[in-house]
Amino acid sequence: MSEPGHWQGRRLHFVGIGGVGMSGLAVVAQTLGAEVTGSDMAERRSLVRLRERGVEVALGHAAENVPDGADVVYSSAVAADNPERECARALGRREIRRGELLGELSWLRPCVAVGGTHGKTTTAAMIVHVLRDAGERPGYVVGGDLLATGTNADWGDGPWLVVESDESDRTFLALDADVAVVTNVELDHHREFASLEDVEDAFRAFLAPAGEAVVWDRPEILALRDGPVVPFDAPHPALDRGGSRFAWRGHEVRVGVAGEHNARNAAAALEACRLVGVDPARAAGALAGFEGTGRRFEALGTTAGGARVYDDYAHHPTAVRATLDAARTLEPERLVAVFQPHGYHRVQTMASGFGDALACADLAVVVEDVYAPRGRAERYADVSTDAIASAATEATGETEVVSMPDLRAAERYLRAELRAGDLCVTLGSGDVDSLARRLVA
Repeated sequence: MSEPGHWQGRRLHFVGIGGVGMSGLAVVAQTLGAEVTGSDMAERRSLVRLRERGVEVALGHAAENVPDGADVVYSSAVAADNPERECARALGRREIRRGELLGELSWLRPCVAVGGTHGKTTTAAMIVHVLRDAGERPGYVVGGDLLATGTNADWGDGPWLVVESDESDRTFLALDADVAVVTNVELDHHREFASLEDVEDAFRAFLAPAGEAVVWDRPEILALRDGPVVPFDAPHPALDRGGSRFAWRGHEVRVGVAGEHNARNAAAALEACRLVGVDPARAAGALAGFEGTGRRFEALGTTAGGARVYDDYAHHPTAVRATLDAARTLEPERLVAVFQPHGYHRVQTMASGFGDALACADLAVVVEDVYAPRGRAERYADVSTDAIASAATEATGETEVVSMPDLRAAERYLRAELRAGDLCVTLGSGDVDSLARRLVA
């Protein structure tokens, strides 16, 4: 499929360019010929890689960061009063949501779009891995770095594009998906969706135009597809230390990442790859070499005292529980969970669920400093993480639960507490991974 020439010389300024989704889009846009600039509030590793590619990145947000003639790309985390968005409006330039720009990319090539409340990053990365193993050289934009490639985005020169589609602001409806994958459907983004039915309607609209659909084999999710559908599942996989095995279409599949949920993710990826033409036997064999993605039960190393440290992006009770269940397969003497909540509304509405999930650990550390945009704390003055800690304590009566005011206090506590035989998992979509990396430094 030919690539429209409007990317060549196009000027795009990314607000929050260091975010994993934004940085990947910036890389692909530059590869296609766009002149890319950006800004971010703080220095991070992704900015180093962007600068190495020649992308000019400013720290802090200001109107003067926006080059003449540039359209402004932003995520749903960037408010309308951001000075760079205001500058675009004042100059009559376009404001483009991240998901809308991803939608533009999806028109350039046949596209596999992976959606779902949980598992979409890993599933999309598995599809990329299998396609690469088969020599297809796909383009991809996913929500975490593939550990095998060290990046979350590449344009490639093969026929397919693989993208992770995010329902959080409904912009996944802008995608032109030839193959749409839905891993699961739950209510997660309460500010965008009024109910589970509202979420289901959005996924129904996401699936409707796709030529092919791969959907988790659950009646309520299959019902969202009005048309041909390929169900997937991996019931009762054999779990062992750091992986799983299951049968798929007459082939034994060995998955190299831990957890029952990752066996299901693998089944979804295999069905998608079969639909795009990969030999099933080759696809099944490829997943044994899948190394995982950044911040998805990522092994970071060991502490000075010998405790193993992992980090995971889990920020919903279902994902927290799945991650801790996966950690148990590594047979630690003691499982330590460190949870940093993301968003006051999640704390308010999901405290009991988070507590129940954290009770899967032997020791749960709840960070009281909620990761949220500035100014939100005042609006949620009556919301506290105490409810999470209380729910975790009450769930089994066996989990030790402690609360720490912030990540630095948690670090001091863990340095004294962790010992050989422990497995510590940091959990959350904020900056809790910085704590994990300091523990093993």
